[in-house]
Amino acid sequence: MADYNYDVTFIGSGHAAWHAALTLRQAGKSVAIIEKDTIAGTCTNYGCNPKILLEGPFEVLEKLGHYEGILSQDVSVDWPALMEYKKQVINPMSDGMQQMMEQAGIDILMGHGKLQDARTIQVDDRTITSEYIVIATGQHSNVLDITGKEHSHTSREFMDLEVLPRRITFIGGGIITFEFASIAVKAGAEVHIINYSDDYLEGFHTGHVDQLMDKLKAEGVQFHSNESTTEIVKNEADYTLKTESGLALDTDYVVDATGRVPNVAGIGLENAGVRYSKKGVEVDAYLRTAQKHIYASGDVLDKDIPKLTPTATFESDYIAANILGMNPDPIEYPAIPMVLYTLPRLSSIGVTVAQAKEDDSYTVKTVKFGERMVFEYKNETEAQMDIVLNQNKQLVGVEIYGNDAADLINVLTFAVNQQVTVKDLSSMIFAFPSPSSGVLDLLKFEML
Repeated sequence: MADYNYDVTFIGSGHAAWHAALTLRQAGKSVAIIEKDTIAGTCTNYGCNPKILLEGPFEVLEKLGHYEGILSQDVSVDWPALMEYKKQVINPMSDGMQQMMEQAGIDILMGHGKLQDARTIQVDDRTITSEYIVIATGQHSNVLDITGKEHSHTSREFMDLEVLPRRITFIGGGIITFEFASIAVKAGAEVHIINYSDDYLEGFHTGHVDQLMDKLKAEGVQFHSNESTTEIVKNEADYTLKTESGLALDTDYVVDATGRVPNVAGIGLENAGVRYSKKGVEVDAYLRTAQKHIYASGDVLDKDIPKLTPTATFESDYIAANILGMNPDPIEYPAIPMVLYTLPRLSSIGVTVAQAKEDDSYTVKTVKFGERMVFEYKNETEAQMDIVLNQNKQLVGVEIYGNDAADLINVLTFAVNQQVTVKDLSSMIFAFPSPSSGVLDLLKFEML
Protein backbone atom coordinates (compact mmCIF):
# COMPACT_ATOMS: atom_id res chain seq x y z
CA MET A 1 0.00 0.00 0.00
CA ALA A 2 1.28 3.43 -0.93
CA ASP A 3 2.37 5.91 1.72
CA TYR A 4 1.17 8.82 -0.42
CA ASN A 5 -1.07 9.36 -3.44
CA TYR A 6 -1.07 12.42 -5.70
CA ASP A 7 -2.75 13.72 -8.81
CA VAL A 8 0.59 14.75 -10.34
CA THR A 9 4.14 13.86 -9.28
CA PHE A 10 7.33 15.37 -10.71
CA ILE A 11 10.70 13.64 -10.59
CA GLY A 12 13.04 16.63 -10.57
CA SER A 13 12.51 20.19 -9.34
CA GLY A 14 14.05 22.47 -11.96
CA HIS A 15 12.35 24.77 -14.48
CA ALA A 16 11.05 21.71 -16.34
CA ALA A 17 9.01 20.86 -13.24
CA TRP A 18 8.15 23.66 -10.85
CA HIS A 19 6.36 25.96 -13.32
CA ALA A 20 3.84 23.22 -14.09
CA ALA A 21 3.69 22.17 -10.44
CA LEU A 22 2.60 25.64 -9.32
CA THR A 23 -0.02 25.92 -12.07
CA LEU A 24 -1.46 22.49 -11.28
CA ARG A 25 -1.54 23.17 -7.55
CA GLN A 26 -3.33 26.49 -8.13
CA ALA A 27 -5.87 24.54 -10.18
CA GLY A 28 -6.57 22.35 -7.15
CA LYS A 29 -4.48 19.29 -7.99
CA SER A 30 -2.51 17.47 -5.30
CA VAL A 31 1.13 17.78 -6.36
CA ALA A 32 4.45 16.33 -5.22
CA ILE A 33 8.01 17.06 -6.32
CA ILE A 34 10.79 14.50 -5.80
CA GLU A 35 14.36 15.83 -5.66
CA LYS A 36 17.56 13.96 -4.76
CA ASP A 37 19.96 16.91 -5.08
CA THR A 38 19.12 20.61 -4.66
CA ILE A 39 15.66 22.15 -4.98
CA ALA A 40 15.18 24.25 -8.17
CA GLY A 41 17.69 22.26 -10.20
CA THR A 42 20.86 22.94 -12.14
CA CYS A 43 20.08 26.30 -13.74
CA THR A 44 19.21 28.05 -10.50
CA ASN A 45 21.96 26.55 -8.35
CA TYR A 46 24.82 25.40 -10.57
CA GLY A 47 24.20 26.74 -14.07
CA CYS A 48 22.67 29.85 -15.60
CA ASN A 49 22.24 31.93 -12.44
CA PRO A 50 25.71 31.55 -10.89
CA LYS A 51 27.34 31.76 -14.32
CA ILE A 52 25.77 35.13 -15.17
CA LEU A 53 26.48 36.40 -11.66
CA LEU A 54 30.16 35.47 -11.89
CA GLU A 55 30.39 37.07 -15.30
CA GLY A 56 28.95 40.43 -14.16
CA PRO A 57 32.21 42.13 -13.11
CA PHE A 58 33.97 40.86 -16.24
CA GLU A 59 31.24 42.39 -18.38
CA VAL A 60 32.12 45.71 -16.74
CA LEU A 61 35.77 45.14 -17.69
CA GLU A 62 34.74 44.33 -21.25
CA LYS A 63 32.77 47.56 -21.60
CA LEU A 64 35.50 49.55 -19.86
CA GLY A 65 37.90 48.44 -22.57
CA HIS A 66 35.88 50.32 -25.17
CA TYR A 67 36.74 53.59 -23.39
CA GLU A 68 40.49 53.15 -23.35
CA GLY A 69 42.07 56.60 -23.25
CA ILE A 70 38.96 58.06 -21.66
CA LEU A 71 38.49 55.88 -18.57
CA SER A 72 41.30 54.42 -16.48
CA GLN A 73 41.81 50.71 -17.24
CA ASP A 74 43.38 49.97 -13.86
CA VAL A 75 40.55 47.73 -12.62
CA SER A 76 40.68 44.05 -11.70
CA VAL A 77 38.33 41.42 -10.28
CA ASP A 78 38.87 40.02 -6.78
CA TRP A 79 37.95 36.37 -7.42
CA PRO A 80 37.60 35.25 -3.76
CA ALA A 81 35.37 38.26 -3.06
CA LEU A 82 33.34 37.48 -6.17
CA MET A 83 32.91 33.87 -5.03
CA GLU A 84 31.74 35.02 -1.60
CA TYR A 85 29.23 37.33 -3.30
CA LYS A 86 28.02 34.36 -5.39
CA LYS A 87 27.40 32.33 -2.24
CA GLN A 88 25.47 35.14 -0.59
CA VAL A 89 23.18 35.60 -3.59
CA ILE A 90 22.82 32.10 -5.08
CA ASN A 91 22.90 29.78 -2.06
CA PRO A 92 19.63 31.03 -0.48
CA MET A 93 17.69 30.63 -3.74
CA SER A 94 17.03 26.92 -3.27
CA ASP A 95 15.54 27.38 0.21
CA GLY A 96 13.48 30.29 -1.07
CA MET A 97 12.09 28.21 -3.93
CA GLN A 98 11.27 25.35 -1.57
CA GLN A 99 9.41 27.68 0.78
CA MET A 100 7.45 29.14 -2.14
CA MET A 101 6.40 25.69 -3.34
CA GLU A 102 5.51 24.40 0.11
CA GLN A 103 3.48 27.53 0.84
CA ALA A 104 1.57 26.82 -2.38
CA GLY A 105 0.73 23.36 -1.00
CA ILE A 106 3.21 21.29 -3.00
CA ASP A 107 4.77 18.37 -1.12
CA ILE A 108 8.56 18.23 -1.43
CA LEU A 109 9.97 14.70 -1.10
CA MET A 110 13.77 14.73 -0.80
CA GLY A 111 15.37 11.50 -1.96
CA HIS A 112 16.06 9.33 -4.99
CA GLY A 113 12.89 8.68 -6.96
CA LYS A 114 12.61 5.42 -8.92
CA LEU A 115 9.62 4.18 -10.89
CA GLN A 116 8.46 0.74 -9.74
CA ASP A 117 5.74 0.53 -12.37
CA ALA A 118 3.69 2.96 -14.47
CA ARG A 119 1.89 4.39 -11.41
CA THR A 120 4.25 3.81 -8.49
CA ILE A 121 7.42 5.63 -7.43
CA GLN A 122 9.76 4.55 -4.66
CA VAL A 123 11.46 7.46 -2.86
CA ASP A 124 14.04 5.84 -0.60
CA ASP A 125 11.83 4.12 2.02
CA ARG A 126 8.58 5.76 0.90
CA THR A 127 6.14 4.56 -1.75
CA ILE A 128 3.83 6.90 -3.66
CA THR A 129 1.29 6.49 -6.41
CA SER A 130 0.22 9.15 -8.87
CA GLU A 131 -2.38 9.66 -11.58
CA TYR A 132 0.12 11.59 -13.69
CA ILE A 133 3.92 11.52 -13.56
CA VAL A 134 6.36 14.01 -15.13
CA ILE A 135 9.99 13.05 -15.74
CA ALA A 136 12.03 16.23 -15.35
CA THR A 137 15.42 14.90 -14.30
CA GLY A 138 17.56 17.06 -16.60
CA GLN A 139 21.15 16.23 -17.52
CA HIS A 140 24.55 15.77 -15.91
CA SER A 141 28.06 16.60 -17.08
CA ASN A 142 29.73 14.08 -19.36
CA VAL A 143 33.03 12.64 -18.11
CA LEU A 144 35.53 11.40 -20.69
CA ASP A 145 36.43 7.76 -20.22
CA ILE A 146 40.19 8.32 -20.10
CA THR A 147 43.03 7.52 -17.74
CA GLY A 148 43.08 10.09 -14.95
CA LYS A 149 39.50 11.22 -15.51
CA GLU A 150 39.17 11.61 -11.72
CA HIS A 151 41.48 14.62 -11.97
CA SER A 152 39.07 16.55 -14.22
CA HIS A 153 36.33 18.85 -12.98
CA THR A 154 32.79 19.75 -14.01
CA SER A 155 31.35 23.20 -14.68
CA ARG A 156 29.60 22.95 -11.31
CA GLU A 157 32.94 22.53 -9.56
CA PHE A 158 34.51 25.37 -11.54
CA MET A 159 31.84 27.75 -10.26
CA ASP A 160 32.73 26.86 -6.67
CA LEU A 161 36.45 27.64 -6.94
CA GLU A 162 37.57 29.66 -3.93
CA VAL A 163 40.79 30.66 -5.71
CA LEU A 164 41.15 30.80 -9.49
CA PRO A 165 43.98 28.52 -10.68
CA ARG A 166 46.85 30.13 -12.56
CA ARG A 167 46.56 27.72 -15.51
CA ILE A 168 43.21 26.30 -16.63
CA THR A 169 42.58 23.81 -19.44
CA PHE A 170 39.15 23.21 -20.94
CA ILE A 171 38.36 20.04 -22.91
CA GLY A 172 35.67 20.64 -25.53
CA GLY A 173 34.75 23.39 -27.96
CA GLY A 174 31.18 24.14 -26.88
CA ILE A 175 29.19 26.65 -24.90
CA ILE A 176 30.49 25.86 -21.40
CA THR A 177 34.12 26.08 -22.51
CA PHE A 178 33.72 29.43 -24.23
CA GLU A 179 31.66 31.04 -21.49
CA PHE A 180 34.11 30.06 -18.74
CA ALA A 181 37.23 30.70 -20.81
CA SER A 182 35.92 34.17 -21.59
CA ILE A 183 35.96 35.15 -17.91
CA ALA A 184 38.97 33.09 -16.82
CA VAL A 185 41.29 34.84 -19.26
CA LYS A 186 40.02 38.25 -18.12
CA ALA A 187 40.75 37.18 -14.54
CA GLY A 188 44.38 36.67 -15.50
CA ALA A 189 44.50 32.89 -15.90
CA GLU A 190 46.50 31.13 -18.60
CA VAL A 191 43.75 29.42 -20.59
CA HIS A 192 44.00 26.48 -22.99
CA ILE A 193 41.18 24.89 -24.98
CA ILE A 194 41.53 21.32 -26.28
CA ASN A 195 39.07 20.29 -29.00
CA TYR A 196 38.84 17.01 -30.90
CA SER A 197 38.11 18.85 -34.18
CA ASP A 198 38.45 22.32 -35.67
CA ASP A 199 34.70 22.99 -35.36
CA TYR A 200 33.64 25.17 -32.45
CA LEU A 201 30.28 26.33 -31.10
CA GLU A 202 28.09 24.31 -33.43
CA GLY A 203 24.83 26.10 -34.18
CA PHE A 204 26.18 29.64 -34.02
CA HIS A 205 27.12 31.88 -36.96
CA THR A 206 30.55 30.65 -38.12
CA GLY A 207 31.71 34.18 -38.96
CA HIS A 208 30.79 35.38 -35.48
CA VAL A 209 32.46 32.34 -33.91
CA ASP A 210 35.67 33.08 -35.85
CA GLN A 211 35.47 36.71 -34.74
CA LEU A 212 35.05 35.66 -31.10
CA MET A 213 37.92 33.18 -31.31
CA ASP A 214 40.22 35.84 -32.77
CA LYS A 215 39.34 38.14 -29.87
CA LEU A 216 39.96 35.41 -27.28
CA LYS A 217 43.28 34.56 -28.93
CA ALA A 218 44.27 38.22 -28.73
CA GLU A 219 43.43 38.14 -25.01
CA GLY A 220 45.66 35.09 -24.51
CA VAL A 221 43.44 32.02 -24.92
CA GLN A 222 45.34 29.20 -26.65
CA PHE A 223 43.35 26.85 -28.89
CA HIS A 224 44.50 23.29 -29.65
CA SER A 225 42.33 21.89 -32.45
CA ASN A 226 42.10 18.31 -33.72
CA GLU A 227 43.42 16.97 -30.43
CA SER A 228 41.89 13.96 -28.66
CA THR A 229 42.60 13.90 -24.93
CA THR A 230 43.88 10.52 -23.78
CA GLU A 231 45.18 11.02 -20.26
CA ILE A 232 45.44 13.39 -17.29
CA VAL A 233 48.51 12.73 -15.18
CA LYS A 234 48.80 13.99 -11.61
CA ASN A 235 52.22 15.43 -10.83
CA GLU A 236 53.60 16.58 -7.51
CA ALA A 237 52.33 20.15 -7.87
CA ASP A 238 50.18 20.18 -11.01
CA TYR A 239 48.80 18.01 -13.84
CA THR A 240 49.80 17.08 -17.36
CA LEU A 241 47.11 16.64 -20.00
CA LYS A 242 48.16 14.37 -22.85
CA THR A 243 46.61 13.92 -26.29
CA GLU A 244 46.71 11.28 -28.99
CA SER A 245 49.05 13.37 -31.14
CA GLY A 246 51.65 13.63 -28.39
CA LEU A 247 50.78 17.02 -26.97
CA ALA A 248 51.69 17.25 -23.27
CA LEU A 249 50.23 20.31 -21.57
CA ASP A 250 51.06 21.23 -17.97
CA THR A 251 48.13 22.80 -16.13
CA ASP A 252 46.72 23.45 -12.66
CA TYR A 253 43.07 22.64 -13.36
CA VAL A 254 41.18 20.68 -16.02
CA VAL A 255 37.51 21.25 -16.87
CA ASP A 256 35.81 18.46 -18.80
CA ALA A 257 33.26 20.35 -20.89
CA THR A 258 32.60 17.64 -23.45
CA GLY A 259 28.83 17.83 -23.20
CA ARG A 260 25.93 16.82 -21.01
CA VAL A 261 24.09 13.50 -20.69
CA PRO A 262 20.32 13.05 -20.02
CA ASN A 263 19.54 11.62 -16.58
CA VAL A 264 17.69 8.49 -17.70
CA ALA A 265 19.63 5.82 -15.80
CA GLY A 266 18.60 4.53 -12.40
CA ILE A 267 15.11 6.05 -12.31
CA GLY A 268 13.19 2.91 -13.32
CA LEU A 269 12.00 4.01 -16.77
CA GLU A 270 12.13 0.40 -17.97
CA ASN A 271 9.90 -0.65 -15.05
CA ALA A 272 7.22 1.77 -16.23
CA GLY A 273 7.44 0.90 -19.93
CA VAL A 274 8.95 4.30 -20.83
CA ARG A 275 11.16 4.22 -23.92
CA TYR A 276 14.46 6.10 -23.87
CA SER A 277 17.96 6.15 -25.33
CA LYS A 278 21.25 7.88 -24.60
CA LYS A 279 19.67 10.95 -26.24
CA GLY A 280 16.90 11.08 -23.64
CA VAL A 281 13.29 10.11 -23.04
CA GLU A 282 11.17 9.53 -26.14
CA VAL A 283 7.90 11.49 -26.24
CA ASP A 284 5.09 12.20 -28.68
CA ALA A 285 3.82 15.58 -29.87
CA TYR A 286 2.08 16.05 -26.51
CA LEU A 287 5.29 15.38 -24.52
CA ARG A 288 3.79 12.04 -23.43
CA THR A 289 5.89 8.90 -23.18
CA ALA A 290 4.78 5.46 -24.31
CA GLN A 291 2.63 5.56 -21.15
CA LYS A 292 0.20 8.39 -21.93
CA HIS A 293 -0.12 9.50 -18.31
CA ILE A 294 3.67 9.86 -17.98
CA TYR A 295 5.10 13.06 -19.46
CA ALA A 296 8.68 14.28 -19.80
CA SER A 297 10.00 17.81 -20.11
CA GLY A 298 13.22 19.78 -20.24
CA ASP A 299 16.75 18.60 -20.93
CA VAL A 300 15.95 14.91 -20.31
CA LEU A 301 13.93 14.84 -23.54
CA ASP A 302 15.18 13.28 -26.75
CA LYS A 303 14.59 16.32 -28.96
CA ASP A 304 16.19 18.31 -31.77
CA ILE A 305 15.30 21.76 -30.50
CA PRO A 306 17.78 23.51 -28.18
CA LYS A 307 17.94 22.19 -24.61
CA LEU A 308 17.62 25.54 -22.85
CA THR A 309 16.04 26.79 -19.63
CA PRO A 310 13.37 28.83 -21.49
CA THR A 311 12.51 25.75 -23.55
CA ALA A 312 12.13 23.66 -20.39
CA THR A 313 9.86 26.33 -18.91
CA PHE A 314 7.77 26.42 -22.09
CA GLU A 315 7.37 22.64 -22.00
CA SER A 316 6.52 22.68 -18.31
CA ASP A 317 3.78 25.25 -18.89
CA TYR A 318 2.46 23.20 -21.81
CA ILE A 319 2.25 20.00 -19.75
CA ALA A 320 0.25 21.74 -17.04
CA ALA A 321 -2.17 23.12 -19.64
CA ASN A 322 -2.46 19.73 -21.31
CA ILE A 323 -3.21 17.87 -18.07
CA LEU A 324 -5.80 20.48 -17.13
CA GLY A 325 -7.46 20.25 -20.56
CA MET A 326 -6.68 23.91 -21.28
CA ASN A 327 -4.53 23.02 -24.29
CA PRO A 328 -5.47 19.70 -25.92
CA ASP A 329 -3.38 20.46 -29.04
CA PRO A 330 0.12 19.15 -29.77
CA ILE A 331 2.93 21.35 -28.50
CA GLU A 332 3.96 24.00 -30.98
CA TYR A 333 7.30 25.70 -30.41
CA PRO A 334 7.83 29.30 -31.48
CA ALA A 335 11.18 30.52 -32.81
CA ILE A 336 13.62 29.98 -29.95
CA PRO A 337 16.37 32.51 -29.17
CA MET A 338 19.83 31.20 -28.28
CA VAL A 339 22.51 33.19 -26.47
CA LEU A 340 26.18 32.45 -25.87
CA TYR A 341 27.16 34.39 -22.72
CA THR A 342 30.72 35.17 -23.68
CA LEU A 343 32.35 38.60 -23.83
CA PRO A 344 31.03 39.79 -26.22
CA ARG A 345 27.88 37.70 -26.57
CA LEU A 346 26.54 35.82 -29.57
CA SER A 347 22.84 35.26 -30.15
CA SER A 348 20.49 33.94 -32.81
CA ILE A 349 16.86 33.23 -33.56
CA GLY A 350 14.93 31.78 -36.46
CA VAL A 351 16.42 30.93 -39.86
CA THR A 352 20.21 30.98 -39.63
CA VAL A 353 22.58 32.45 -42.19
CA ALA A 354 23.89 28.95 -42.95
CA GLN A 355 20.35 27.72 -43.65
CA ALA A 356 19.51 30.80 -45.73
CA LYS A 357 22.56 30.33 -47.96
CA GLU A 358 21.23 26.88 -48.89
CA ASP A 359 17.89 28.32 -50.04
CA ASP A 360 17.58 30.97 -52.79
CA SER A 361 14.26 32.15 -51.41
CA TYR A 362 16.05 33.93 -48.54
CA THR A 363 18.09 37.12 -48.53
CA VAL A 364 20.90 37.71 -46.04
CA LYS A 365 22.13 41.17 -45.07
CA THR A 366 24.88 42.23 -42.65
CA VAL A 367 24.22 45.26 -40.47
CA LYS A 368 27.35 46.67 -38.80
CA PHE A 369 25.46 48.65 -36.20
CA GLY A 370 28.52 49.07 -33.98
CA GLU A 371 30.28 51.10 -36.67
CA ARG A 372 27.18 53.03 -37.67
CA MET A 373 26.06 53.83 -34.12
CA VAL A 374 29.33 54.46 -32.32
CA PHE A 375 28.09 56.51 -29.37
CA GLU A 376 24.86 54.56 -28.88
CA TYR A 377 26.84 51.33 -28.71
CA LYS A 378 29.53 52.83 -26.49
CA ASN A 379 32.41 52.45 -28.95
CA GLU A 380 31.82 48.75 -29.53
CA THR A 381 32.55 49.10 -33.24
CA GLU A 382 32.80 45.32 -33.78
CA ALA A 383 29.11 44.76 -32.95
CA GLN A 384 27.04 43.56 -35.90
CA MET A 385 24.10 41.41 -36.90
CA ASP A 386 23.08 39.35 -39.89
CA ILE A 387 19.42 39.34 -40.81
CA VAL A 388 17.48 36.87 -42.94
CA LEU A 389 14.47 37.98 -45.01
CA ASN A 390 12.04 35.76 -46.88
CA GLN A 391 10.61 36.45 -50.34
CA ASN A 392 7.97 38.74 -48.79
CA LYS A 393 10.71 40.76 -47.09
CA GLN A 394 9.58 39.57 -43.69
CA LEU A 395 12.17 39.17 -40.95
CA VAL A 396 12.61 35.43 -40.30
CA GLY A 397 16.07 35.19 -38.75
CA VAL A 398 18.70 37.21 -36.87
CA GLU A 399 22.23 36.43 -35.65
CA ILE A 400 24.08 38.97 -33.50
CA TYR A 401 27.64 39.58 -32.30
CA GLY A 402 28.00 42.15 -29.52
CA ASN A 403 27.74 42.90 -25.81
CA ASP A 404 24.00 43.63 -26.10
CA ALA A 405 23.24 40.51 -28.18
CA ALA A 406 21.11 38.94 -25.42
CA ASP A 407 18.83 41.93 -24.92
CA LEU A 408 18.61 42.68 -28.65
CA ILE A 409 17.62 39.11 -29.50
CA ASN A 410 14.78 39.32 -26.98
CA VAL A 411 13.50 42.47 -28.70
CA LEU A 412 13.83 40.82 -32.09
CA THR A 413 12.17 37.59 -30.91
CA PHE A 414 8.86 39.41 -31.22
CA ALA A 415 9.78 40.56 -34.72
CA VAL A 416 10.86 37.12 -35.95
CA ASN A 417 7.91 35.24 -34.44
CA GLN A 418 5.52 37.73 -36.05
CA GLN A 419 7.60 37.85 -39.26
CA VAL A 420 7.40 41.64 -39.33
CA THR A 421 7.84 43.82 -42.39
CA VAL A 422 9.12 47.37 -42.82
CA LYS A 423 5.52 48.55 -42.65
CA ASP A 424 5.06 46.83 -39.28
CA LEU A 425 8.19 48.44 -37.81
CA SER A 426 7.29 51.83 -39.24
CA SER A 427 3.92 51.70 -37.50
CA MET A 428 5.60 51.79 -34.07
CA ILE A 429 7.51 54.51 -32.20
CA PHE A 430 10.52 53.54 -30.10
CA ALA A 431 12.28 55.42 -27.30
CA PHE A 432 15.22 57.52 -28.53
CA PRO A 433 18.16 57.71 -28.15
CA SER A 434 18.68 54.10 -27.13
CA PRO A 435 20.74 51.24 -28.56
CA SER A 436 17.73 49.09 -29.44
CA SER A 437 15.84 51.91 -31.19
CA GLY A 438 18.89 52.61 -33.33
CA VAL A 439 19.14 48.99 -34.37
CA LEU A 440 15.43 48.90 -35.22
CA ASP A 441 15.84 52.02 -37.34
CA LEU A 442 18.77 50.47 -39.22
CA LEU A 443 16.74 47.31 -39.62
CA LYS A 444 14.00 49.19 -41.43
CA PHE A 445 16.42 50.52 -44.03
CA GLU A 446 17.96 47.08 -44.58
CA MET A 447 14.53 45.47 -45.04
CA LEU A 448 13.44 47.77 -47.86
